[in-house]
Amino acid sequence: MTTYTGDGSRLDVLLSQDGNLSRSRAAELIRQGAVTVNGKVETKPACKPENGAAVQLEMPELRPASVEAQDIPLTVLYQDQHLAVVVKPQGMVVHPAAGNADGTLVNALLYHLDSLSGIGGEMRPGIVHRLDKDTSGLLLVAKDDQTHAALSEALSQRRMEKHYYAVVAGVMKEDSGVIDAPIGRSHTDRKKMAIVPDGRPSRTEWRVARRWSDRTLLDIHLITGRTHQIRVHMSSIHHPVLGDPIYGHKNMPHAPRLMLHAYSLAFTHPATGERMTFTALPDKCFGVEE
Repeated sequence: MTTYTGDGSRLDVLLSQDGNLSRSRAAELIRQGAVTVNGKVETKPACKPENGAAVQLEMPELRPASVEAQDIPLTVLYQDQHLAVVVKPQGMVVHPAAGNADGTLVNALLYHLDSLSGIGGEMRPGIVHRLDKDTSGLLLVAKDDQTHAALSEALSQRRMEKHYYAVVAGVMKEDSGVIDAPIGRSHTDRKKMAIVPDGRPSRTEWRVARRWSDRTLLDIHLITGRTHQIRVHMSSIHHPVLGDPIYGHKNMPHAPRLMLHAYSLAFTHPATGERMTFTALPDKCFGVEE
């Protein structure tokens, strides 16, 4: 059990101040009933305990991961005792869920790495951020809880830099641009994301890397990290990502896969303070000129 003293700030902020928990993880624990204020369970992250209030956090006992380790080919670009950087192939689901009990990135990680953070729970151990099933590229994995919390905080504070290659339909006229439009759950189709007035702030920066007669290769800098952000934003300006069955349209040029790849990842190592940058080129079908 960890004890804190109220200082008038939000409960989730108070619990994340020592750096051992990200604010989002603290909020999750609060909602789960793991926190008491002056002896009473408090489930609202926005609660502001008064100065001097006794705040206690009882971390839930971590259950051993029941997910099976599987010898699935996986490219591990880097690993140390704290974290690893891997390349997720196209078509691989990140973590087990209904309809995908195995064959996931987590199954592969459990086989290839010697440890994983438990913060993500038994189905998502070590997973700091994710990629869609059909998006390939770089993923950062935490091997202990303190590193996981620090990386999650860096992600939420936008101190992690991520770049993608995307091949989109049509020829982009401008050489670069910014899409700044809020994204949330679609009001008409709850299975899709959309640009909606009450959505979360979302910002995508892009520049043209190569043009063809019917498509354009973009280098995309993802400022925020919303679900399906690049796919929704590019579709909103009528240049959907090729191979996208959800946000594309039937008259798009053919593509052998979803043409989206996370090729560059930069972050500050929580333990050493070193700024680290990794790159991984996409499939040749993207037409990236080396």
